[in-house]
Amino acid sequence: MDVVLLMLVCFCSFFLAYKFYGTFISKRIFELNDSKETPAHKFEDGIDYVPTKKEIIFGHHFASIAGTGPIVGPAIGIIWGWVPAIIWIVLGTITIGSVHDFGSLVLSIRNEGKSISEITGKYINKRTQKAFFLIVFLELLIVIAIFGLVMAIIFSMFPESVFPMWFQIPIAVWLGWMIYKKNGNLVLFSIIAVIIMYLTIVLGIFIPLQLPGIGILPATGLWTIILFIYAYIASMLPVTTLLQPRDYINSHQLLVALFLLFLGIVASAFRNPNFHLVAPAINLNPTGAPPVIPFIFITIACGAISGFHSLVSSGTSAKQLNIESDSQIIGYGGMVMEGILATLVLIAVAAGIGIAYQNAGGNILTGIPAWTAHYSSWAAAEGLGSKISAFVIGAANMIQSSGIPKSFAIALMGVFVVSFAGTTLDTATRIQRYVLSELFVEVKTFQNRHFSTAIAVITAGLLAFATGASGAGALKLWPMFGATNQTLAALALLLITLWLKRKGGIKFLISGIPCVFMALITTYALVINQFRFINSKDILLSTLNIIILLLNIWIIVEGAIVLGLKKERIINKN
Repeated sequence: MDVVLLMLVCFCSFFLAYKFYGTFISKRIFELNDSKETPAHKFEDGIDYVPTKKEIIFGHHFASIAGTGPIVGPAIGIIWGWVPAIIWIVLGTITIGSVHDFGSLVLSIRNEGKSISEITGKYINKRTQKAFFLIVFLELLIVIAIFGLVMAIIFSMFPESVFPMWFQIPIAVWLGWMIYKKNGNLVLFSIIAVIIMYLTIVLGIFIPLQLPGIGILPATGLWTIILFIYAYIASMLPVTTLLQPRDYINSHQLLVALFLLFLGIVASAFRNPNFHLVAPAINLNPTGAPPVIPFIFITIACGAISGFHSLVSSGTSAKQLNIESDSQIIGYGGMVMEGILATLVLIAVAAGIGIAYQNAGGNILTGIPAWTAHYSSWAAAEGLGSKISAFVIGAANMIQSSGIPKSFAIALMGVFVVSFAGTTLDTATRIQRYVLSELFVEVKTFQNRHFSTAIAVITAGLLAFATGASGAGALKLWPMFGATNQTLAALALLLITLWLKRKGGIKFLISGIPCVFMALITTYALVINQFRFINSKDILLSTLNIIILLLNIWIIVEGAIVLGLKKERIINKN
């Protein structure tokens, strides 16, 4: 019952935060006004700028920001204990992450749907804008390259997920066609699409697909190439063709998964004596792990705050917003939903894994020995496969307690994870196209979406295959991704703060205080990483990390100077 109580306390906190704090920010801080024309209407082009129902945008937005982030982060962060992890997930989501996502979305729609990078030039200066673009480009480069590998790994671990994941594409195209071309009933055809999708999951169990290697290319390398080709095509299509309908289907998949996890937790509490919190409450010095402060705030990103979210808010979601008031459910509500997912993931790896865990020797362990076997050290829990498998095993154990066969539960969770990873992959590719066209605004060639998208995919491909045919080259830069991602979050909060400062009064504190916290934490993490990379004699990571650190300090200083100006001078300066 300790697990059920923990879950209910967290859920109530999220609900109350959205109901009261989110509404307060919406009305009193951002002053949302539905009479103002949104960029989706002003620049409607049927490709990127498309006024869309909030239910559909919510599906796209959540599926894009989630990816494997709220799964991977808590599955690693639990190694420092479930207490610090859950505190950061709940408080971080409510007071920092949701403000960040919501603010980035509103800031973009008040600036013609421009990305957070381009807006930097307006609120700070043009030279800082270029620095911001470099950080964003590097972030997206790693995201695109790594998510191709993530999906390839998931396909290898859970071959039953291959068929349903790829079959989602024709289902989504059909749904988009029925809704936008035939004016079909959204609810009816969405239900039909979701039912078909779950039927493909059942089929996937009976027809698991393993992709063989070809020549020097192993399966992961081949999958990575296929996925990059897919990302190019998907990010080129109008959002109504694939992006919106598929993400809308994924939002339904999320609701079903959340319900099954909730049901599994309650059922396990009553039916399984091994179901309780087996992870340590506090474990500040796990073997081989970096210091809990600042790295728990860096490791658990998407479940609390993530800079990548500001790119989605200002990259794709802002271009589809129908009216301003929709931004509360999409921005603040989307982050709250991610906090809920991160909470359930934490419970799966803190308690669900203790129901049954098969170790390397084939023995079935339960309770604390089961958790310890998987989290014996930082190195044991750090790999991508290890993080994903910890969640899938724990979740499947809990769902099985509700009477659902474990084989179906494993397939369901595998498809759930890979579906959201796929959404993040093609959304990141689309956003990188926006970034390149904005960065090289005076170069006509980069305004061609085929060319800029090709550059986004090719650069990610070069990174992915930089270390060999496996497609795992992005892992070389992965150690610096967490700090870079949270640096971007701090800088996005800085822009939101500068925007609110223009309004006068103390409204800017709503994002200013979180901004200071994140700036200190990320700078501290970057400094620690720099010493780690130097000590390991890693020239590449040392060089890139010091560049990110210097850019971070540069933007913060420039922003602080503007923040210190009086309101009149800020407006005149820009």
